[in-house]
Amino acid sequence: MKKQNEWSWRSLLAAAAVVATAWAAPAQAAPQVENIAGSLQGGVEVIRVEFSEPLTGLPAGFVIQSPPRIALDVLGATNAMGRNAVDLNVGNVRSVNVVQSGDRARIVVNLKTPTNYRTQIDGKSLLVTLDPQAQSAAATTPAPAAPAFAESRNRDPQPLRDLDFRRGPDGSGRVIVDLPSNQVGVDIRQQGTQLVVEFLKSTLPEGLRRRMDVTDFGTPISTVTTAQQGDRVRMVIEPRGAWEHSAYQSDNQFVVEVRTQRQDPNKLTQGPGYSGEKLSLNFQNIEVRSLLQVIADFTNFNIVTSDSVTGAVTLRLKDVPWDQALDIILQAKGLGMRRGGNVLWIAPKDEIAAREKQELEANAANQSLEPVRTQAFQLNYTKAADVAVQLTGTGASRILSARGSAIAEPRTNQLFVTDVSTKLEQVQQLITRLDIAVRQVLIEARIVEASDTFGKSLGARLGFVDLRTSNPIGGTPGYGLGGQRGTFTGSYDAVSAQSGSLERDAETFNQNNTKFVNLPSAGAGGFAPANFAVAIFGSSASRFLALELSALEADGKGKLVSSPRIVTADQTKALIEQGTEFPYQQATSSGATSVAFRRATLKLEVTPQITPEGNIILDLDINKDSRGETTAAGIAINTKHIRTQVLVENGGTVVIGGIFELAESESEARVPLLGDIPIAGNLFKNRNRTTNKQEMLVFITPKMVTDRAVGAAR
Repeated sequence: MKKQNEWSWRSLLAAAAVVATAWAAPAQAAPQVENIAGSLQGGVEVIRVEFSEPLTGLPAGFVIQSPPRIALDVLGATNAMGRNAVDLNVGNVRSVNVVQSGDRARIVVNLKTPTNYRTQIDGKSLLVTLDPQAQSAAATTPAPAAPAFAESRNRDPQPLRDLDFRRGPDGSGRVIVDLPSNQVGVDIRQQGTQLVVEFLKSTLPEGLRRRMDVTDFGTPISTVTTAQQGDRVRMVIEPRGAWEHSAYQSDNQFVVEVRTQRQDPNKLTQGPGYSGEKLSLNFQNIEVRSLLQVIADFTNFNIVTSDSVTGAVTLRLKDVPWDQALDIILQAKGLGMRRGGNVLWIAPKDEIAAREKQELEANAANQSLEPVRTQAFQLNYTKAADVAVQLTGTGASRILSARGSAIAEPRTNQLFVTDVSTKLEQVQQLITRLDIAVRQVLIEARIVEASDTFGKSLGARLGFVDLRTSNPIGGTPGYGLGGQRGTFTGSYDAVSAQSGSLERDAETFNQNNTKFVNLPSAGAGGFAPANFAVAIFGSSASRFLALELSALEADGKGKLVSSPRIVTADQTKALIEQGTEFPYQQATSSGATSVAFRRATLKLEVTPQITPEGNIILDLDINKDSRGETTAAGIAINTKHIRTQVLVENGGTVVIGGIFELAESESEARVPLLGDIPIAGNLFKNRNRTTNKQEMLVFITPKMVTDRAVGAAR
């Protein structure tokens, strides 16, 4: 608070010095301030400033809203009281300060609340009478939560001219109101989550009585509702989220700006785009040059204004950063600004553009007359030929002047540049930034392929044979069927051989033709099933009933890890590849055949980019191919391919992708009817069930490396 009062005091004194209008000092003697007193006359504060000589005219002055003060500047006067501050504590008056500055005495009245004043000369005294309207109004009406933005000075209600909404360049919402004059009173306050603006003694035309939905503009403001209430116009602004507002008035245009609140503990103000200390100003028809001097004294900048900067402005600002206040003043009067160190040069925009054009033309003329010289540059990390191409480009990309040239010597990697001194300095700065060691990155990829297989197979074979015809015991094969005989077994050949009507081959007869149920296990995973057999036969060993059971369970697990790694420079593409080329025949245009090759490779192609935070952006292209089936057209290639971009922290590992495959199958073969018999039906069935799982995952680990680490990686 102390710093703010100090700045306000300094700005007040500087403003009082520049806004004073010249008036001739008495020829006979310079007036001296001899005494200051205050009193209440009919409830009105009156300050009497006694001079040694009568004043020839009323001094010029102005009012500051925050902190509330009245400034008067008396030309040619001096302070003869022997002190600079007088404590009064009369009504609304706190104290009076008198400061000598050059040929003038600055009289500053420190108030408790803002108010207007009147001055008159009474002999050798200057009477300053405070306006009681603000106090009487406060006694008859409830006081608002905050002081009014601008007091009403118009007697009759006047209609508002226009109402508009615009989006600011920083995403803020701006409600712009065209007032009928700069005498319209304005009161702005926050009520809950709403912002209420009231225009005193004003009317609202029918065309402006509406509710504007401005949500689509992407600002903190959602709606703006304007309506007539008595002798005033009430505007309700509904923002959303965390927000803050500022209001300013330039002549007849009043602007309310609502922006998203961004908290930064290192800033004195929290508005986006402006970071200056906040101030409040209230001026009626003040000279622009004087207003700029107030801004200059409030800051640490020196402001130089052009002679063509003229005119006056009516301005009301409340809690606005000083750099935003300066921007508002410049926009209102069509002025521009150029900064050099702590000096701000302000002039009309056309004048600034004309001067800059003259400076550019003068620099171009100097370059055409300035002698050229040749300078050699030794490059360590960048190729001299690449830099020479950048220096001698065409059009806007050319860095050298029209008279400049550059020659690269590849053997020693030197660059010889011929140009004027200023261009050689620019070349030196460019090479200093370009000729630096590029950081390197080690990229390691791990491609893991895992497989899990399971198979289960059950089956049975049932057969019968009658060998009595060849048994040493003898006998007639078959069974009696009503005076006839019959036999049975697994096939026509076996029946014929068994009855003796066909010569039999022992191996065919015993292993194949005697089976009438042949549903064995098919095995799984490339392995033969396990078998168990049992036979029932008579005492003569001439008739056999045989049963064979086969079953297999196969469970397999496998893992294949491929780990390509490569080192490359920042933002430089790198490629590593390993694999096999398979030949195949293909027809040519002449009809002959030729040998072509199809590649199955493991490939890692990557482009790293190191971010300012130390993370790494990777552009990845990874292939994992393998040999597939052999077809009539050649060898098929099984491919797995990933192409992506990912952000990874230095030394971190991330899974960039994966493929999971699951194949399940279950089959059953059986003899009709017999296979449906409970329990015993399993002798007439064959069942197979297989499950195959395959999964591939790709892991990436980038790491920034030093020279020693690079050597170890190699």
